[in-house]
Amino acid sequence: MSAMPLLYHLWLSPFSRKVRIVLGEKGIDVTLKVEKVWERRDEFLALNPAGEVPVMVTDDGMVLSESAAIVEYLDEVHPDPPLIGRAPAMRAETRRLVAWFDLKFHNEVTANLVNEKIMKRFLGLGEPDSAAIRAGNQNIHFHLDYISYLTEQRRWIAGDELTLADIAAAAHLSCVDYLGDVPWDDHSAAREWYARIKSRPSFRSLLGDHIPGAPPPKHYADLDF
Repeated sequence: MSAMPLLYHLWLSPFSRKVRIVLGEKGIDVTLKVEKVWERRDEFLALNPAGEVPVMVTDDGMVLSESAAIVEYLDEVHPDPPLIGRAPAMRAETRRLVAWFDLKFHNEVTANLVNEKIMKRFLGLGEPDSAAIRAGNQNIHFHLDYISYLTEQRRWIAGDELTLADIAAAAHLSCVDYLGDVPWDDHSAAREWYARIKSRPSFRSLLGDHIPGAPPPKHYADLDF
């Protein structure tokens, strides 16, 4: 009998969360191991010299790192349901939007809020930068407007089926939502979309996350907000 896949992750790493949601959508059981990347463990650096999560060790011992590589691998090896899209145009749109959230949203929102408020404490990097937090709180409105615009044209972000675009967006937003920093009341269409993905079984393990010393707000795990 083969071993269960192992995923090295951090609670509020949106890239780890993206992989966790994909594993859930594919119905793949995985063992989760919190990796305190700031400790720079030799054993972990041997798996991923970049020293970053997520890193997945497959049931046959293959080591995969970098979230985009992991999720595309999972989509190829476990093609049902297809999360990158069935047609070339859909796959292109999905990849465009995954890059939007993993690069643009991450730089403009996630890094300014999650990294400043939580990660700095773990890394011992001093007090949060109030200017960065202000920027993150301002920038998130633009991104929620964009999600609202997309989901008013389509059923899901990239089209009529759930894709990695929704998963990447929800992974980042779930980290910010853990802090209570998503202004849902100002963006009803984005909130309706998020409620749909938040209520999927693949999201349950994320909603059960509790960081020691930093509990989430009450609405975080509430499927009806």
